Amino acid sequence: MKIKIDVEKCIGAGNCVMWSPEVFDQRDEDGIVIVLDDSPAESLHESVRAAAASCPASVIVLED
Repeated sequence: MKIKIDVEKCIGAGNCVMWSPEVFDQRDEDGIVIVLDDSPAESLHESVRAAAASCPASVIVLED
């Protein structure tokens, strides 16, 4: 799995961090998503997919 983010469209809702804190974080100054691991271990794929599905701005793109 490879994670790509469209940071220009991120609204800082934080759903990604709630679903997969091992993979996502937010910038302190504006809440925009930060990817901590753009190729997460297979054990995290389910939580990353849930994070992508819950993103209200649909900025998380997953490539298998």
